[in-house]
Amino acid sequence: MTGTTDSPGAGARDGRGVRHNAFSMPKLRDTSALAVGSATSGLLAYVFFAIVTRALGSEGAAPVSVLWAYWSFAGAALTFPIQHWIARSVVAHEGEGSVRAAMPGVLRLSLLAAVVTFVASWLGRDLLFGSGDAWFPLLVGAVTLASAAMGVVRGVLTARRRFRAVGLGLVCENLLRSAAALVLMAAGVRSPLAYGLCLLLGYASVAVFPSTFRLSRQGTAGAGDSPWAFLAGAGGGQVIGQVVLTGGPVVLALAGGSPAQVTSLFAGLALFRAPYTLALGLVSQLTGWFSRLVVRRDAGSLRRVRHRVVALTVGGALGAAVVGALLGPVLLPLIFGADVTLPTGSTVVLAVASTVAMANLVVTLMLLALGRTGVLIRAWLVALVPGVAWFVLAQPVAGVPVLERTCAAFLVVECAAFVLLVREEVRGTAALPG
Repeated sequence: MTGTTDSPGAGARDGRGVRHNAFSMPKLRDTSALAVGSATSGLLAYVFFAIVTRALGSEGAAPVSVLWAYWSFAGAALTFPIQHWIARSVVAHEGEGSVRAAMPGVLRLSLLAAVVTFVASWLGRDLLFGSGDAWFPLLVGAVTLASAAMGVVRGVLTARRRFRAVGLGLVCENLLRSAAALVLMAAGVRSPLAYGLCLLLGYASVAVFPSTFRLSRQGTAGAGDSPWAFLAGAGGGQVIGQVVLTGGPVVLALAGGSPAQVTSLFAGLALFRAPYTLALGLVSQLTGWFSRLVVRRDAGSLRRVRHRVVALTVGGALGAAVVGALLGPVLLPLIFGADVTLPTGSTVVLAVASTVAMANLVVTLMLLALGRTGVLIRAWLVALVPGVAWFVLAQPVAGVPVLERTCAAFLVVECAAFVLLVREEVRGTAALPG
């Protein structure tokens, strides 16, 4: 391995050769910056969509809604895995050289994904966007490519430990979208395509950090693990997890739920998913930290992290159940309107399931650091089995209504995934060469 090998107490270097303590916990000021950036970005994302629906109406905003939904999946499939692959690789190979060497291949993969998603959305354009033209399918392809570019920027910033810059980038992305949409609404523009372009405009925030596209040659260039298995496993696992996290309303609608129930479930998931959305921005710090522990073969620290995650998940689930019972039925109509309501039991289940989803995110990052991305897809697919079984059998066996079945299936899948992911982390940590 080229580059300097750190002594046991010296710490590791970042992508530019700067030493850091390999065992240092994420700094409070960086965590605060990420928290503020993630929360502000999440709020601005909802502001953007609220502007779109007010400007176009619920029917006119439909194609933008589809593009907005695809944006979240593109983030899970490309932005997330590329970001965390870069963060891990820089630690594992003591510099950005390995990332630099693999980047042309990542670019080709991103271009291929953009072409495939364009063709797929063009073939289904009438169903998806209610139009026979190619503009929205072109936006789908552009969002795919831009999501990859965003992953590169966030990954390099994360690897260089510029966490406040990551937080700033999160804000800039959705601030650009919201500001552009607000200008269009003020000008009386009622073209869905114009608002779709606003969503794409948010990716222009990558221009704020041009240095992230200049990677150093330091480290073990061209050696080590191929990025393809990492990106495929991480992207596939995140997409399945995203479907589980957000797909309840679709399942409910297909199973015969009323429009009011579908809307209420969508609102309930959005409400209780807010902490997860915040955590998604905060965890940028964890990949590098976990990876440094793996590089140093510090199985003891990884076990302590696992024990804390399990304990916090159990305690957090109990707290979430209380919040879901006491505040859920009150907050839903208060925030989304008097006719948006869910039974108390359903708000409890949604709150607990969303808490377990946050724990799954952390354990996923531990598996990424361990290089065990291949198990992610398998774990999520296996976790779907008991959830589907419950959904199918609970009504004929126990007469459980469709809304309650849908909510409970979400919880069952998240809990099953947690058990499976933790088991894989135990195996990975135990297999560290000692």
